[in-house]
Amino acid sequence: MTSQATRCGYIALVGRPNVGKSTLMNRILGQKISITCKKPQTTRHQILGIVTEGQTQAIYVDTPGMHLAQGNRDKAINHYMNDAAAQALRGVDLVVFLIDRTKWTEEDELVLKRLEHLTCPVVLVINKVDWLEDKNSLLPFIEEVSQKYAFHSIFPISAKQGTQVDELVASLEAQLPEAPFFFPEDQVTDRSARFLAAELIREKIMRQLGEELPYAVTVEIERFKQEGPTLHIHGLILVERDGQKKILIGEKGSQLKSIGRDARLDMEKVFESKVMLNLWVKVKSNWSDDDRALKSLGYTGLD
Repeated sequence: MTSQATRCGYIALVGRPNVGKSTLMNRILGQKISITCKKPQTTRHQILGIVTEGQTQAIYVDTPGMHLAQGNRDKAINHYMNDAAAQALRGVDLVVFLIDRTKWTEEDELVLKRLEHLTCPVVLVINKVDWLEDKNSLLPFIEEVSQKYAFHSIFPISAKQGTQVDELVASLEAQLPEAPFFFPEDQVTDRSARFLAAELIREKIMRQLGEELPYAVTVEIERFKQEGPTLHIHGLILVERDGQKKILIGEKGSQLKSIGRDARLDMEKVFESKVMLNLWVKVKSNWSDDDRALKSLGYTGLD
């Protein structure tokens, strides 16, 4: 480390569900830290992604999508996710507000209202521009949204393809304050390997059964131990009803095997080890609407 001043700060990635926050963070980090899925509300926790290059350490905070209340169906876990997203705005140095192409929704408006009290710069990122059928619609939309808030800057990007992401990162890093690094230079996340293992299992469930299985599923890692060249992982999948358990297991266990196979392949890449993964499914009624159950499952921060 030279005597040149270092820059370090927190950058919150916020937006409504399914706008590509996790995809953007994984792209910036160059590796998978946050799980992704086309289904909304995949991300449930705040997750830090830490990028240290030269004299700069940028700490990205991936957050659950902020979403509107769902009336009588608005469960405790939905409140938890909205609270986690709102809490991520406290004490950050920059905010990246992601929206999807030329769509502006009620939930985008909800996020914007959460930003109105902030004193730090807010950068608007219009994601998925590679999906735009009419590229000429982008400039009028940028003009329209620029009137909604005093954004520091506006970046049209494709997080999936990487379009304009390097330019966005360079702009964000230039705005970070002079400060010592908060994390070791080789650390890439604040989350444990056990947490990442659980999330990878949940991602495969969401991707394979998102239409059939509601969001009332969570994963606990009961064993995580390296024995010689093999990492042994035991995962317990919790659902709320017997019917959900049957769907997850599938005919003669076929669905659970498919989920386990895909999760294991990802784990071997992430943990750089041979993995022996065992999965079980258990019914825990109403866990997603029970504050005590949520806290015991790691959904901390609930008031």
